[in-house]
Amino acid sequence: MSKTYCMNRSRLTAIGLSLSVILITFSNINAKEKSSLPTKGEKIENFELKTLDDKTVKLHDVTKEGPVVLLVLRGYPGYQCPICTFQVADFISKAKEFKAHKATVLLVYPGPADDLKSKAKQFTKRMKLPRNFKMLLDPDYHFLNQYDLRWDAKRETSYPSTFVINQKNIVTFSKVSKSHGGRTRAKAVLKAVKGN
Repeated sequence: MSKTYCMNRSRLTAIGLSLSVILITFSNINAKEKSSLPTKGEKIENFELKTLDDKTVKLHDVTKEGPVVLLVLRGYPGYQCPICTFQVADFISKAKEFKAHKATVLLVYPGPADDLKSKAKQFTKRMKLPRNFKMLLDPDYHFLNQYDLRWDAKRETSYPSTFVINQKNIVTFSKVSKSHGGRTRAKAVLKAVKGN
C-alpha cells in the first residue's frame, strides 16, 4: 500500500469520526428541545401561553392558586371540532364544582398562527367561559411540539389530551387520546381534582 493511500484513509477516518460526533451532539440538542408531557406522578416544567386578550398565562403562577386542569383541544384543523365543543360544554357544566376545589381549567387551542385568535373566538362564541376557565392559544403548534402532542397529519392538529396538575406542579391525572374520540369527561377529572 502506498504512503499516500494510507494518509488519505486516515484523513477520511478522522473526518468520519468528526461527523459522527457532530451528528450525535446535534441529535442530543434536538432531544433536549423536545420533551414529552410528564405522565402521572411526574413534575411538569413551567410554560406560558397567551389568552384571547393577549395576557400571558404561566402555568406555575396558576398552580400557586390551586390545581390546574389542562385540556388540549384540537383547535382549528380546518373546521371547529364538534367533539371539542361537546367536551368543553361538559366541563363548563361542572364549573362550580371545579371552582369549589379552587381548580382552574386551561383550554389549549392550537393551529396555524394566521387567524388563530379569530378561530378561537369563533369556537367560544356560543359558550360563556366561567372565570376559572382560560382559553390559551398555541400558534404554529409550539406548545404541542414541545410536549410531543402534535398529531402531524392532514387535517389534524393535536392529540386531544387532559391533564390535572397539582400545586406542586406534579401531574396527578393524564390521558392522551390518539383519536378524535376517547375524550375525558369532566366527572372523571373532578375525581382527580378532589384527590389533590
